[in-house]
Formats: sequence, structure tokens, C-alpha cells
Amino acid sequence: MNLVSQTLNSFSTQIAEGGVSLNTDIFEANLINLLILGGALFYLLGGALSDSLSERKEKILGAIQESEERLQEATARLTESETQLAQAQMVIESIGKDANVTAQQVKSTILTDGKTEIERLTAAAKSQIGTIEARVRKQISDYVVALALQRITTQLEGKLNSGLQQQIIDRNISKLAE
Repeated sequence: MNLVSQTLNSFSTQIAEGGVSLNTDIFEANLINLLILGGALFYLLGGALSDSLSERKEKILGAIQESEERLQEATARLTESETQLAQAQMVIESIGKDANVTAQQVKSTILTDGKTEIERLTAAAKSQIGTIEARVRKQISDYVVALALQRITTQLEGKLNSGLQQQIIDRNISKLAE
């Protein structure tokens, strides 16, 4: 570290004093040696660098190709998933329509059954009312007949004498004879 500091200090001193200049003598500046060294390095290391770069290029191309294959697989899976989603939505719509149709049918059946039951109950009620009405009429009729017979009996008991009784009997006998 100390050597580097000294070198930098001496270089900065030479620049300040104007002692740095460009040497145009090619042999003295060792420019040819540097060019030969650079060419040799390029020649010797060029093949290794070229091979290294080729390997790296192949790896990168392989990675790109693998990525493209994965992209294609992912795209295929996405397309398949979208198709399945569309099919599922169609099935859901179909189920919804079927449910609405079934609900309408059940509603219609319930309403029809309800109307039929109401009609049956109405007919049964009318029948029962008719039967009760007939009974009441019969009871009223029987009561009226009983009252009429009682009144007639009461009236006849007071007004029937033996001559009137004889006339009724004779008339009934003559009707029987005919």
C-alpha cells in the first residue's frame, strides 16, 4: 500500500513540474511488445473466450427455449381452463333454467291441486248443506204434519158426532167398493 502511495505521489509531482511527456519512439515506449502481447493474448484466449461464450450462449438459448416451452404449456393450460370455465358457466345457466322451469311446474301443480281441493271441499260442503237442508225440511214437514194432525184431531174430537162419523165411514166404504 505504501508503494502505491509513493508511486502516485511521484507521478503527481512530475505532472506538476511538467516533466511528463509523450515518448514517440516506438521501441523505447515498448509499444511493439505490447501489441505482440495483446495479439498473443487475443489468439490464445480468443478460442477459450469464444468457447466460453458459445457455451454460455447455448445455455441461454436452452433456458429461453425451456421458458418458451413452459409458456406454451401455461398457455395451453390457460386455454383449457378457460374452456372448462365456459362449460361450467353453461352448465350453471342450464341448471338455473331447469330450476326455474321446475319451480314453475311445482307452483302450477300446487295451484292446480289447491283449486281441485277447494272445488272438492266446496262440493262436499254443498252436499252436506243439501243433506242438512233436506233433513231440516223433513223435520219441519213432520212437525207441520204433526201439528196439523193434532189440530185436526182436536177439532174433530169436538165437532164429530155420531152422524158425521157415520157419513165419513159410509163415504169411505163406497170409495172402497168402487
